[in-house]
Amino acid sequence: MARGCICCVKYMLFLFNLFFWLGGCGLLGVGVWLSVSQGSFATLSPSFPSLSAANLIITLGTVVMVTGFFGCLGAIKENKCLLLSFFIVLLIILLAELILLILFFVYTDEVRENARQDLKEGLVLYNTENNAGLRDAWNTIQRGWRCCGVTKPDDWSSFMLENVVPDSCCQQVYLNCGRNASNSFWAHGCYDKVEQWVDENKHLLGTIAMCVLVIQLLGMAFSMTLYQQIHRAGKKYQA
Repeated sequence: MARGCICCVKYMLFLFNLFFWLGGCGLLGVGVWLSVSQGSFATLSPSFPSLSAANLIITLGTVVMVTGFFGCLGAIKENKCLLLSFFIVLLIILLAELILLILFFVYTDEVRENARQDLKEGLVLYNTENNAGLRDAWNTIQRGWRCCGVTKPDDWSSFMLENVVPDSCCQQVYLNCGRNASNSFWAHGCYDKVEQWVDENKHLLGTIAMCVLVIQLLGMAFSMTLYQQIHRAGKKYQA
């Protein structure tokens, strides 16, 4: 009976982590593709030059892959050390998420203000050498979100020391359209657009967060259950 329970939990945990591992492989592949094919697409923040979309996805994919590997191998081999490692990794990730969430809600105003200021300081680097990544990132975001600057189009003139905006700010885009003051530019700042999108999709984001939390808790529960079953079965056979 005990052996049957172990097999049931073992294969459930293995399948659970197999999908987890495959998801990590997919994320890692997307991150590498972004890094290779669009290597000039970088972060908007001058304070965190390595915090690009590609690097974030690669890091997340690596963590998911390693975690899934521990779970898969630990389950199929019935290895208590790997199962415990899998449980500890998930626990550390869960605690880190909770701490970051608490800090964000406690210091929401400070985080928002620092983010706005950091993004504005990054505008100075838009036309400088060796910052093609930041330039491409701003152009992509302004075209995609139909926004201009951090909070308003005037952000560009304040930091670029001339009354111009990037061409991606123009509602009708053509070469050097940002130098023509009579043109129509997107009126909303990109930071405000992102905040608006988050507010409109907070229920969806909350649902995704809850799904991630449930998956983590299930993984921890399966691994600890299998760990305990193997431990008890080992004691029984030794006796």
